[in-house]
Amino acid sequence: MKSNTIKRGIERAPHRALLHALGWRRADINKPLIGVINSFNEIVPGHIHLAQIAQAVKAGVRSSGGVPFEVNTIAVCDGIAMNHPGMKYSLPSRELIADSVEIMAEAHAFDALVLIPNCDKIVPGMLMAAVRLNLPAIVISGGPMLAGRRIVEGRTERVDVNTIFEAVGQVAAGKMNEKELEALEEIACPGCGSCSGMFTANTMNCLTEALGMGLPGNGTIPAVDAQRIQLAERAGEQVMKLWSGNIQPRDIVTRDALHNAFTVDMALGGSTNSVLHLIAIAHEAGVDFPLSTINEISQRTPHLSRMRPVGDYHLEDLDRAGGITALMKELKKLLKPKARTVSGKSVAKIIAKAQVLDSEVIRPIDKPHSPTGGIAVLFGNLAPEGAVVKRAAVALSMMVHKGKARVFDSEEEVTRAIMHQKIKPGEILVIRYEGPKGGPGMREMLTPTSLLTGMGLDKKIALVTDGRFSGATRGAAIGHVSPEAASGGPIAALRNGDIIKIDIPNYKLDVELDEKQISERLSKLAEFKPRVTTGYLQRYAEQVGSASNGAVFEEVKGEKENA
Repeated sequence: MKSNTIKRGIERAPHRALLHALGWRRADINKPLIGVINSFNEIVPGHIHLAQIAQAVKAGVRSSGGVPFEVNTIAVCDGIAMNHPGMKYSLPSRELIADSVEIMAEAHAFDALVLIPNCDKIVPGMLMAAVRLNLPAIVISGGPMLAGRRIVEGRTERVDVNTIFEAVGQVAAGKMNEKELEALEEIACPGCGSCSGMFTANTMNCLTEALGMGLPGNGTIPAVDAQRIQLAERAGEQVMKLWSGNIQPRDIVTRDALHNAFTVDMALGGSTNSVLHLIAIAHEAGVDFPLSTINEISQRTPHLSRMRPVGDYHLEDLDRAGGITALMKELKKLLKPKARTVSGKSVAKIIAKAQVLDSEVIRPIDKPHSPTGGIAVLFGNLAPEGAVVKRAAVALSMMVHKGKARVFDSEEEVTRAIMHQKIKPGEILVIRYEGPKGGPGMREMLTPTSLLTGMGLDKKIALVTDGRFSGATRGAAIGHVSPEAASGGPIAALRNGDIIKIDIPNYKLDVELDEKQISERLSKLAEFKPRVTTGYLQRYAEQVGSASNGAVFEEVKGEKENA
């Protein structure tokens, strides 16, 4: 028992004294110490209720013979951080979350962990920590928000936070007035939970289930549903079984599990950020999972669920239709059925009794929305290491597109151009120096894409960036271009008027320049100067690697040799 290092022996008397100060009893000395890692705070709507989740988890731990101790990590709301300097901190927070889980678990010698995330970077951050520490662990998320509702011409229409982002574009285009926008603001997010569509947070919570690290229902049971509390208590009970059986995260997060997660991702048409995060989790788990493999999975996985922002369904609909287990049952021929899960059962056993209860929300595998998956990784002379697009959110007319580049060196520049309607249909807007190093922090750029959608231009204008796009993004928005501009990638060589060719069906992203032209242009560029030279973002920019590798911290030279 790892916690014996702070509980046993004469020399541990001071440690025991401090534990007694917490209410620990001498009778608990033979019980494992369970870290309940909570990301509760009062600024993130997806996390405002997590104290209640933690109480249920701790009840489950205690009833099964463990001693729970709740500790906390940070959490950023991407929606609130969007389109201002705060978004630079979102992706970097993932590494801090992983590190803080490691610090708290190791410093206090926890025997096992229950991880309580909900929103975008917290889920992958905690999963990265889980496989890094390799202590028995289980994830229980806070669950999705319900959609908002309004009455339009006598009928009920559901809305969400993405509706608001797109409404800003409608106001800018004169299609909506500010009074209507204000009324919409007040109803779009009706309460606690991760934003109600298949945006990044809910994508990652669903994939946690597919990965085997969360119990059935983790991804879809609404935050306000009593079943969410029941699931949390079961998670507390289950972590004790994982501990007694010494079942560790690396026993679960294997290549087969990652295959299953990406397969489910393709069928859901999940957020492009899932690629970044699953690759980072694979890196921590020591599993080699190249981007090209993702396209192989996408090529044979049909898109079965059109969730917001692609379709009209929300997470509450997916839950009602049978949830992730029902979706996985429909995909069973494409999955690795022997993969283990924190439930103690294989994937095959978990999905055996699952049933699709709504064949419109979860289409039959032989009647998909499209025969290929919702995400594609593009390669070419503009993205030698890859770029990512949510194929499911791209109009058919934009799947293959050729246009002149309009080059911008920041999100602010392109946003001003769109707001002032200084762009033209057919153009390809290039937003560079927004990558992990260049941003720094690889900002999500939901504002420019939502403006275009609100203006009715999402089927006429493409975007290409070394930054990221939100899971709520629609349109031909291609992100994660690697290498990034700040690292001397080809995107830094682009000039206004260069012809860019997008070919999503064939996974290609090219510029009509030859290798010599690109090299000559790059050689004439001044050395990139960091935009932030103090604080955490400076340290982050110095350490972070390419998006093609999950934007994880690069290993220090000689680290492997000295390990």
